[in-house]
Amino acid sequence: MHTMEPSAPREPAKKTRCLKGRLLASVALVALMTGSAALYSTNAFSAGVLFGSPTGVAASAPAAKIAVPGFSDLVSAVKPAVVSVRVRADETLHTSSLTGRAMPFEGTPFEKFFKDLPWGNSQNGDPNQQRAQPHRIIQGMGSGFFISSDGYIVTNNHVVDHAVKVDVITDGGQTYHAKVIGTDPKTDLALIKVDGKTDFPFVKLAKSTPRIGDWVVAMGNPFGLGGTVTAGIVSAEGRDIGSGPYDNFIQIDAPVNRGNSGGPTFNLKGEVIGVNTAIYSPSGGSVGIAFDIPASTVAAIIPQLRAHGQVSRGWLGVQIQNVSKDIAESVGLDKALGALVTTAQSDSPAMRAGLKPGDVVVSLNGIAVKDPKDLARRVAALGPNRSIELGIWRNGRKEEVKLTLGRMAEKTPRVVAAQTENKKEFGKLGLSVAPASEIQGAGDKGVVIVNVDPSQEAAKLGLRRGDIILRAGNRDVTKPQDVNAAMAAAKSAGRSKTLLLVKRNNSEQFIAVPVKVG
Repeated sequence: MHTMEPSAPREPAKKTRCLKGRLLASVALVALMTGSAALYSTNAFSAGVLFGSPTGVAASAPAAKIAVPGFSDLVSAVKPAVVSVRVRADETLHTSSLTGRAMPFEGTPFEKFFKDLPWGNSQNGDPNQQRAQPHRIIQGMGSGFFISSDGYIVTNNHVVDHAVKVDVITDGGQTYHAKVIGTDPKTDLALIKVDGKTDFPFVKLAKSTPRIGDWVVAMGNPFGLGGTVTAGIVSAEGRDIGSGPYDNFIQIDAPVNRGNSGGPTFNLKGEVIGVNTAIYSPSGGSVGIAFDIPASTVAAIIPQLRAHGQVSRGWLGVQIQNVSKDIAESVGLDKALGALVTTAQSDSPAMRAGLKPGDVVVSLNGIAVKDPKDLARRVAALGPNRSIELGIWRNGRKEEVKLTLGRMAEKTPRVVAAQTENKKEFGKLGLSVAPASEIQGAGDKGVVIVNVDPSQEAAKLGLRRGDIILRAGNRDVTKPQDVNAAMAAAKSAGRSKTLLLVKRNNSEQFIAVPVKVG
């Protein structure tokens, strides 16, 4: 977990010579509770297991023997560019006003997994009970790597978050003061800089994506022990661990632990393929699964941090969801591709361009959109004030929409439904609905689901009591009869399903339901 503790003593590392022009990445891991196991931050401390090198050969592999590579030459070349990052942080800046406990993941991609725990921030506690907290400075350790000879270092955002002092310790044992140049909580990347020299050893970012099965070497500062090297392979790519809209992690099995946060993982050419940022673990120690921020993401983010201290992302202003096979069939698409618009936010580029619920974004600037994650990443990467062209599937045909991107926006309304006697039952689906205008707190749009039979179709599709149906088919819903009419229209058109736009808490989603009138 992301605790800040005094660094463990380390022995001075032997000076080695690095290959000039190479880039190094620091190893950082951030804790995420997911069921019985967790994703843990690596700038804290926990037990770890050193993973052996895999030697098995698949039955379909070539008959020739595969030799396990040695890493000593690689390590001696790049290790001088890897640093330990020692941070003094002001805990008062992110301490609970009710309990005095820090919310260590605030501002990181993993905040949403912990925001409901009793940290005592005002959104979860009673603001009237707030009290002043004692000023407290805490210390923690992470990792980083030089990306230029003049002292720029990449690390994790959560390593330097709320830092009042940052020092880096080189492989040769020298300590330098560093300043924070910029941070990006959404990708958990940060850029810091050491002044006073122009001949620091550094490493380069890999320009190509590693293949699954490629050997990799991870370096960093686990448990505050100083420069440590582990090896393994790339075990998966494109991992989405639920930390945010830009999840695209490289999964490796090289052992990394707390304190490795912000550290680099290298390919056998000595190029950084990723920055270690999270581990999957039931205990807090390494069990052989870690997640790296890809070098391509680092290459896109770090120049913005260097130039501006922050990242500007493009904003379209829509809520979107995956296009399932059922949804594709409902809207007349041949394939389940693209991003389905559930709502266009008020005063957003999407709304001004006329995007509507039920539109499917199938291309961006002429290139096909695979899914919502693909669209979100590409829009963000384009940046604000960029003119784009979207391919939209609407009413059974493709249209082109031109617009100018804005900046990202936040959103949060919430509604809770109550029981009412004025309702209509859809017995074949197993749900009952009533006009939203008759349900306290539901607003005046749509119909509210006031009851769901857990044994029937509606429950199996994930519909719940309190959900608000805003649209059915291609029409807005104001009364239960509108849902009936939409189902009848879909049945007359020869479709087996129709789309319901359902609002739950602060989000909206389309659900394809069977055409079962009454």
